[in-house]
Amino acid sequence: MHPICRILFIFALAAPLASVARAVDAPPDLAAKIDEIASDALKQSGVPSASIALVRDGKLVYVHAYGYARLEPKTPATPMMRYSIGSISKEFTAAAILMLQEQGKLSLDDKIAKFFPDLTDANKITLRQILSHTSGYQDYWPQDYLMPEMRKATTPQQIMDGWAKKPLDFAPGSQWQYSNTGYVIAGAIVQKVSGKTPFEFLQANVFPQLGISDAYNTNLKALPDSDARGYSRNALGPLRPSPKEGVNWMFGAGELAMTPGDLAKWDIAMIDQRVLQPASWRAMETTIVLNDGVAANYGLGVFVGRLDSHRMISHDGEVMGFTATNLIFPDDRAAVVVLTNQDAVDTSGEIAKKIAQSLFDVQDSAANRALVEAKQIFAGLQQGKLDRALLTANCNSYFDDTARKDYRQSLAPLGTPSSFEQKAWRQRGGMTMRRYEIDFPKRKLELVTYTMPDGKLEQYIVSAAGD
Repeated sequence: MHPICRILFIFALAAPLASVARAVDAPPDLAAKIDEIASDALKQSGVPSASIALVRDGKLVYVHAYGYARLEPKTPATPMMRYSIGSISKEFTAAAILMLQEQGKLSLDDKIAKFFPDLTDANKITLRQILSHTSGYQDYWPQDYLMPEMRKATTPQQIMDGWAKKPLDFAPGSQWQYSNTGYVIAGAIVQKVSGKTPFEFLQANVFPQLGISDAYNTNLKALPDSDARGYSRNALGPLRPSPKEGVNWMFGAGELAMTPGDLAKWDIAMIDQRVLQPASWRAMETTIVLNDGVAANYGLGVFVGRLDSHRMISHDGEVMGFTATNLIFPDDRAAVVVLTNQDAVDTSGEIAKKIAQSLFDVQDSAANRALVEAKQIFAGLQQGKLDRALLTANCNSYFDDTARKDYRQSLAPLGTPSSFEQKAWRQRGGMTMRRYEIDFPKRKLELVTYTMPDGKLEQYIVSAAGD
């Protein structure tokens, strides 16, 4: 539930490559790439399993699970198993507030004092600010482990008493700082206004519209044996079953567990602007601007940003034993869901990002031809050779005698690349930009090309890759 610790443990674990997929409508080359990405990530990280869903053209086209959902007894993961999604639950809590606003029962601009007047500066802080992490309320769980007190049951009121009655960390609206406390307050407001807990409200108002019938509330108890088990690791030690948070520590902030396919149904609703009204989706997906005019890059329950040139609405999640990543690309009508059963690692995020990049590469219909050509030009430059018929007049002028000499002398000693992969592409200035990563045993290079509509290269520039 707290922000994921950006650490990748390198620890091998024998695991089955994949379970049987429920839906395979993705292009074969994309499906094969996803298999490669997921299998390699599990081998390198030692994470027990990953369960994945892919949305393309607004439809669920791929659901697949890899590795082991449980280690004792060893149980292969399947796409039908539920995983905790941690703070991705915040997307749903924010949706509950927005739905109550649509019903005229509250407003995003309501002060918290309307609901809980005894909280710190409740007459200054709005619902919008607690949903956007700009309230100043201190986070009750930034750690990546479970403290003794959190093994015991609590109540939302006790969390609010303990953390939302302290002095604020900053003036409301002046900073962005992740706060689970704000979402416990939001969940408590949902309950106060509707008479239902956040999970009960979703069961009554949201899940039926999405066709979700088996979402699970881990706020009350752990997932049953038929679902994934969560694991933790001490440094590079063995995987161990994770302890479970006590009742109500997840309330409104990270209580949901579901299959990747069910989470993808939510993503499709966001893409199609269903369940909520368009104005509500717009409010959720629009970044909050701080008092000083700087964008927070966070809306209401979601991060707002880009992956290369693609607008991305996203969230990750972590609770004990589980990490998850949800990436939505509304303009591309695409989404990637990755759920894993180990905490304090970013394997889900790394898998999701690579899958998204592969998805967009597949949409680059000339990617394969361009890659072959880029490799051939690179090999030629290492030998001091260049087929100038492939280049525009401008690019030919760039490769004068000095440039060709520099390319040959600096690249020839590197030998043959161990990998040469396209990492991004987009349209710019009437041309197609492609970015490649070129790996050698001791060096990593970046190549950026611009291709004209007639196929000729306007740019071919190699440089050292950043860390």
